[in-house]
Amino acid sequence: MSLVTLLPFIVLIGAMFLMTRSAKKKQQAAAQMRNEMQPGTGIRTIGGMYATVKEVHDDMVLLEVAPGVHAVYAKNAIGAVLDDDEYNRIVHGEDDLKSDLDAPVVPDDASSLTETDSTPDDAKIDLGKKPEADDAEPKDGKADGEAGAK
Repeated sequence: MSLVTLLPFIVLIGAMFLMTRSAKKKQQAAAQMRNEMQPGTGIRTIGGMYATVKEVHDDMVLLEVAPGVHAVYAKNAIGAVLDDDEYNRIVHGEDDLKSDLDAPVVPDDASSLTETDSTPDDAKIDLGKKPEADDAEPKDGKADGEAGAK
């Protein structure tokens, strides 16, 4: 066998080695982050819930998800340990930077872009369905059983 025929296999094995090495580093970093958690730390679970750590045990943590509401989670369910400023900004809406007060206000939705002054807010919108009268005759003036002969 020549080196040219072995080259694709060598490249494939090298790529697999690099991918597993990268994944292993990420796993070790996540495990280290979870092991450094302390009571009072703000966290985000892998499901996206924000909570405060109350107790840390070997394989589980006790989280306070709301004032007076506690839940037990597996340590592996912790997705990120947040610093105090980031946790307060996300959960409580607090922001230490007050320079954002001068920034223009952007609406949460695009309703202000579609509103026009020509239509009053209390105007009825025609959705195409007309109210039915209980004893109304059909528009052609004939009862349901009658057939028109021409």
